[in-house]
Amino acid sequence: KTRAMRAANACCCSYGGEALSNQWFPGKEIREEMPRVDSRSMTVRQAGEGPAYTKCKRGDAMEMSGCANEGACMPPSAGGGQPVSTGEAFQNIFRFIFCSPLSLLLLCAIPGIGGSHWNLGPALMFFSNFFAIVPLAKILGWSTEELAMASGDVIGGLLNATFGNAVEMMLSVFALREGLVDVVQGSLLGSILSNLLLVLGMCFLFGGVYNHTQKFNADGARSQGALLLIAVLGMAIPSIASAAADNKEGSGATHASSTLFISRGAAIVLGIVYCFYLLFQLKTHPEAFASEKEAGGDEEEEEAQLSVPVAVGLLLVSTLIVAVCSEGLVGSIEGVSEGLGLPRKFIGIVLLPIVGNAAEHTTAITVAIKNKMDLAINVALGSSSQIALLVVPFTVLIGWAMDVEMDLDFGLTNTAILVLVVIIVGSITTDGESNWLEGMMLCAAYSLVMLTYWFL
Repeated sequence: KTRAMRAANACCCSYGGEALSNQWFPGKEIREEMPRVDSRSMTVRQAGEGPAYTKCKRGDAMEMSGCANEGACMPPSAGGGQPVSTGEAFQNIFRFIFCSPLSLLLLCAIPGIGGSHWNLGPALMFFSNFFAIVPLAKILGWSTEELAMASGDVIGGLLNATFGNAVEMMLSVFALREGLVDVVQGSLLGSILSNLLLVLGMCFLFGGVYNHTQKFNADGARSQGALLLIAVLGMAIPSIASAAADNKEGSGATHASSTLFISRGAAIVLGIVYCFYLLFQLKTHPEAFASEKEAGGDEEEEEAQLSVPVAVGLLLVSTLIVAVCSEGLVGSIEGVSEGLGLPRKFIGIVLLPIVGNAAEHTTAITVAIKNKMDLAINVALGSSSQIALLVVPFTVLIGWAMDVEMDLDFGLTNTAILVLVVIIVGSITTDGESNWLEGMMLCAAYSLVMLTYWFL
């Protein structure tokens, strides 16, 4: 996710002992319509050229003796700028956390974590942990991205795939430990549906209102759509097989065993497909998922805001707190369902997906308004593909290891809804263009899904 570049300090620059005003270092020209990064300094990189150079302004004239910030007007080092010091990293953490209104929800972690010792009710426990995980998921995602920037494409992609879905994975593990297989199935299904309908619909809706018609990489969208169809096939086959077995004579235990065996086999196949998907996206065909700016070489290079040790520490701390809050959240589901009358399917399919994806959803809508639709599409469709091809197999296999009968028998109703949603999204995204009406239709479809699961 593209972050704003850190502004350099105001400085005076020296080049060959000659004063230059509004000139770029050798051979670099700037068009007047290009946006500035900062009112006093700006970095530009032209396609096919070497490292970016910084242009410094101070009023209407530029003096060429001395510099207030050494290196501010020098070309950045290979790999995206000077290494981030520990002090700068902690300053960036402070700004990231305390400059966001969303961080106020971190206070909910106090009753969420200590609720079991203070004998708080299940409703307070549930909603305290529910709201606390939202900013924690944002911090976890940011630290993962920072660490991925320093790890290369392959390792960075694996880190994003693993820790980018850490909240969903931890919720699934704790729910399986409690024997809440239906809640796990619902949260997985709900994560896919909310990404495809709610997130993508809001991106199209708000992006279309602000930008009329928007364009994105149709090849990448079609690849994601094809992957989702394969994943849905793997998730639908156990449900279809279970329904067919119910119409045959035989013991229910035999049918359940067959469904479980098919589910575990499908999970292994989907996991292998995901590995090849990473190879395709990161190594062999990265251009299929690149935006037009990236393909043309005009995309600004991101600069790291955290050093590697600080990013690792922040990742471990946020993961630990999310794990504790997830355990408290899952442990209070039964009490909330009975006390407040919330259907367990509604909790699993509608509420739990919001926990791990709220910050990501906000990011997708924000970049869509800024007309960065390729990034928004990647968040919506890419997250759905990761859940279907990585998190779903993970939950089946971890249930196998825990001796919990976690299968992919979602039922014919859930399977039919999922298949229809994937087909609808594929038909809307295949042309590489979007507008607000398409967004409204996707949001309307999600409203129908929520209504169905409230009464189902």
